[in-house]
Amino acid sequence: MISIEAHLARLSLKGDQQAFAEIVGLYQEKLYHMAYRMLGNRQEAEDVVQEAFLRVHNNLDRYDEKLKFSTWIYRIATNLCIDRLRKRKPSYSLDAQPTDHDGLDGYSMIPSDNRTPESEVLLSETQQIIHQAMATLPVKYKTVMVLRYLQEMSLQEIGDVLGMPVTTVKTRVHRGREFLRKKLERVL
Repeated sequence: MISIEAHLARLSLKGDQQAFAEIVGLYQEKLYHMAYRMLGNRQEAEDVVQEAFLRVHNNLDRYDEKLKFSTWIYRIATNLCIDRLRKRKPSYSLDAQPTDHDGLDGYSMIPSDNRTPESEVLLSETQQIIHQAMATLPVKYKTVMVLRYLQEMSLQEIGDVLGMPVTTVKTRVHRGREFLRKKLERVL
């Protein structure tokens, strides 16, 4: 039995625009959140999602129904994010003020029943520090960290999306955590 996405992909290939609109509806928000967390910029995340759907639409005939559709579409969007990150100049400093203030809402607040204005400020500052530290990660670590901890993908799913063995994913997650730990122990 084929998946819903594979069925929608078949219909889209036959020119059914509503079927493709359903694919967009299923993945638009998920891809946006993943791209936003990797890039830290709303406009770039929106551009990546738009380009990802354009590539999906133009390459539906290449989709292999034996593979999960989600793996295929995440691979396309992740690769677009990686390309953008590689083109950026590595000029990020932990001391620098963030230039993209809309990036501060990228991580949801930790719920608590006893919040005070002081705890809100501390939490906000801590999230900003973590967000900045994540932004300094080398691309190969940032990608797996975002997929693992922010998109909550399994190691196997990350391996499928990035086309690498699970052992490599485990190593990159470990090294990414170590990189963050070293960055954050100096700051927090």
